[in-house]
Amino acid sequence: MGSSVRELAGATPATRDRYVDLLRVASLGAVVLGHWLMAAVTPDGVGNLLAVVPALQPLTWLLQVMPVFFFVGGFSHALSYRSLLRKRSQRSQRSQRSEGSEDSVYSAFLRARLQRLLRPTMVFVLVWGAAALLVQLLGGGGGLTGVTLRMVTQPLWFIGIYLAMVAFTPPLLKLHERYGWGAFAGLAGAAVAVDVLRFAAGVPYVEFLNFAFVWLAVHQLGFLRADGRIRRPALLAGAGLVTAGALVVFGPYPLSMVGMPGEKVSNMAPPTLALLCHGLWLVGAVELLRAPAAHLLERPRVWRTVVAANGVAMTAFLWHLTAMFGVYGAMLALDVELPAPASAAWWAQAPLRIALAAALTAGLVAAFRAFERPVPSAPGAGHGPLAALGATLCLLGVLGLSMVGFNGLLEGRTALLIAVPVSAPAAVAMTLGGWLLVERAGRGTGARAGIQRP
Repeated sequence: MGSSVRELAGATPATRDRYVDLLRVASLGAVVLGHWLMAAVTPDGVGNLLAVVPALQPLTWLLQVMPVFFFVGGFSHALSYRSLLRKRSQRSQRSQRSEGSEDSVYSAFLRARLQRLLRPTMVFVLVWGAAALLVQLLGGGGGLTGVTLRMVTQPLWFIGIYLAMVAFTPPLLKLHERYGWGAFAGLAGAAVAVDVLRFAAGVPYVEFLNFAFVWLAVHQLGFLRADGRIRRPALLAGAGLVTAGALVVFGPYPLSMVGMPGEKVSNMAPPTLALLCHGLWLVGAVELLRAPAAHLLERPRVWRTVVAANGVAMTAFLWHLTAMFGVYGAMLALDVELPAPASAAWWAQAPLRIALAAALTAGLVAAFRAFERPVPSAPGAGHGPLAALGATLCLLGVLGLSMVGFNGLLEGRTALLIAVPVSAPAAVAMTLGGWLLVERAGRGTGARAGIQRP
């Protein structure tokens, strides 16, 4: 892999925005590290360090960086979709005939983007599904094993939301090109309306709409960044930070920007206006760091590290909880004492636990990284509605699996997904079916060309 990374790094175009690649890796890395650190595992179960030590909750205003990843996604999706449109136009000009409709461009875009996500995701799902079935057939599934089977799929919610962002990119990019900041304001205004209906009017279930409005608004900021329209990042950061603080102090929003066990209101699930303002603060902050980071990324060794990390980032994200629970399981099996969470001994042991989890994650990445490779595609004969249906099934399947987990497979355990009970087998079937539909819809008959991942 070393030689290929060196070649990729050496072939990087001068026009490439390297800082975007760094933000992608850094944001996922921060999420992984946060999960490893916040898990308060004892022989009796798994808790949350932020609930044990509430004074640490302000740190989530720095470490809850998932909005940065979705912001980077918007930038990347805008460049990729426009690249496909240009390639179609250039082929049409050369051949003096139509080379695929925008419908086929959409299919090709969906296939390339979704396959990059779904190939490593489906391997993860199938491996864990088979392991969970075997464990439960043998009579296991209690204790830490049961907790692992239930919780290991929870980060898949992120994959589901990202799938929706990919699917909505073409229409929302058109709105951006027509209205600019007005398109972002429309989504942000919808998020405000949802929270007003939720907290002031008590309208049931309306809060779930903000899974779309809040995250798509952050994604829209990536479009603005792609067109160089975020010109005052300090103002954006300051306005986001002040507004988020005011909402927490004077409104119904909790301090933590991640979900806390037992809280009536979570800023994350479903996302709130406070989380959207937090996203504005983070986007402005990372844009302020753009110039010094770009200078650092000119160093060949630093850039090669970013390139290598980008090639396995999704695989590492999928398997990092597996590694963490593996470390804790080994400690319990070897009768290694697990100190009380947040005690002096717990903090002293934390670096070792994190180092072991990182080493085990590296081993899992080595085993499964081959499935995380770009999928070349070009607009040819495609079917946009079929691709959209496939993306919808994938979205529902992945979100359902993130909620229900793999524990209780033999008992038919279900969880509510948009008021509909869903089981793990049904979620896996939807994801697989959707993947196959996207694959079929995106196969072009024209020449194949690569989509560079910005």
